[in-house]
Amino acid sequence: MSVGQRFTGKVAFVTGAASGIGRATAVAFAQEGARVAILDLTEEALATTAEAVRATGAEVLVLACDVAKPEQVEAAIAEVVATFGRLDVAFNNAGVENKAAPVAEIALEEWDHILNINLRGTFVCMKYELAQMVRQGSGVVVNTSSGAGVRGVAGGASYAASKHAIIGLTKSAALDYAKANIRVNAVLPGNIETPMMDRFTGGDIQKAIDLEPVGRLGKPEEIADAVLWMSADLGAFVTGAAIAVDGGWSL
Repeated sequence: MSVGQRFTGKVAFVTGAASGIGRATAVAFAQEGARVAILDLTEEALATTAEAVRATGAEVLVLACDVAKPEQVEAAIAEVVATFGRLDVAFNNAGVENKAAPVAEIALEEWDHILNINLRGTFVCMKYELAQMVRQGSGVVVNTSSGAGVRGVAGGASYAASKHAIIGLTKSAALDYAKANIRVNAVLPGNIETPMMDRFTGGDIQKAIDLEPVGRLGKPEEIADAVLWMSADLGAFVTGAAIAVDGGWSL
């Protein structure tokens, strides 16, 4: 729920913005006054998000990029700065789910694929985002981990490992940049109404609902609310935090 214009004059960068949590967060930043750069694998995938951001009256920059490829990410961040002049908030949300399998049956290629996008991709984005924030003297980074970042998931070792590691990366970066006026936090979504959840459950959403103590799935907008709070002045004394927004799933 919007509470005003907390990001007027600021620039927000959202990865994995084509759908779900990324789209909702990009639109939420736009509604609160930010100029928004949105990133996903193709410009075509971002068309609906770009339209929704423009509908708020905000400026939007559409970027096609593979987050696991440093040269592409570096170029994307450079384009954000060239277009908007700075980078105030980075929401590193790009990620993929694993194919369910016990550890001994996980193909090495599958393991590498999940870690390459979820963990390496988050690190690569942070590397260039933080360098820009140091140059300008301020900034906020929020990374998408998961409730699976603080508990085990049967059949989901590669995904859980990547999301656990994102929390460690977040906490370490928060300490690295605490005196540089840069905050780094992580949001831990639970079972959310997204295309990823549809894929993971094979369309049987009730399986995911049954895992939620509150008896329902979360909405992408509820994750966006948490990200905006962490990114705004209301969260100015919060860094290195891993905040669960999961209906109690990870308890």
